[in-house]
Amino acid sequence: MNEKSERLKTKKPSWLKVKLPIGEDYKNVRNIVDKHKLNTICQSGNCPNMGECWGAGTATFMILGNICTRSCGFCSVATGKPENTDPFEPVRLAKSVKLMGVKHCVITSVDRDDLKDGGASVWVETIKAVRRISPGTTLETLIPDFKGEWDNLQHIIDIAPEIVSHNLETVRRLTKEVRIQAKYDRSLELLNRLKSGGMKTKSGIMLGLGESQMEVIETMEDLRSVGVDILTLGQYLQPTKEHLPVAEFITPERFALYESEGLKMGFRFVESGPLVRSSYHAEKHLF
Repeated sequence: MNEKSERLKTKKPSWLKVKLPIGEDYKNVRNIVDKHKLNTICQSGNCPNMGECWGAGTATFMILGNICTRSCGFCSVATGKPENTDPFEPVRLAKSVKLMGVKHCVITSVDRDDLKDGGASVWVETIKAVRRISPGTTLETLIPDFKGEWDNLQHIIDIAPEIVSHNLETVRRLTKEVRIQAKYDRSLELLNRLKSGGMKTKSGIMLGLGESQMEVIETMEDLRSVGVDILTLGQYLQPTKEHLPVAEFITPERFALYESEGLKMGFRFVESGPLVRSSYHAEKHLF
């Protein structure tokens, strides 16, 4: 790692400071997550908003285990050979959603390229379980690309979560480095198929990996070209020294510019800021 990258990693600007997780609501959510042996991207992804979201009684659940078959350069979720899927996971998660009183539930997953259906059947059973056990809860599903095997994607479309999200993560030029096993155009095709299937769609981009302002605008335009409704833009933060370094800390002013441009392009919602993550303020995106 060069001197500049090390300096950027260790000296974060003032706008990236977050409050430590405290309060009874935070403790209650943590206790439920621990007691029911749930995986959350809040913990696995080292999300800077965990204190705020858990303090508000919300969490983003992660299904299909906590070991991913992919090795993206930005992600702190462990990579390796996953364990067998847990047949009790859908019901266990749904009961926790009910217990927490979650009105809008966000669910994501690790990539499971080892499974024939990419985990689609577990996705379906989880959505069914939440609807059965906590029928007042709406759902956002942040799904993988299923390696472009569109029959597996169709299972998600058929069960029709209120919002379906798939993150493009970065600009075209950096995709191979940032999302090693993913493909930029495959993700766009997935989002296009979701929209064609009648879904409300959402995607997110991380900034600060070395992209130019023009590349960000072009990526936003690509997402609008396939009908994406909701866009999130946030600052990439290097989770460990083994991950990609931060090339730049994007200012709040530039995030505000991207928000303005995104709304002009026709996105229904744009969440753009240094601490924004894909599930941040997710409950506000229902329309």
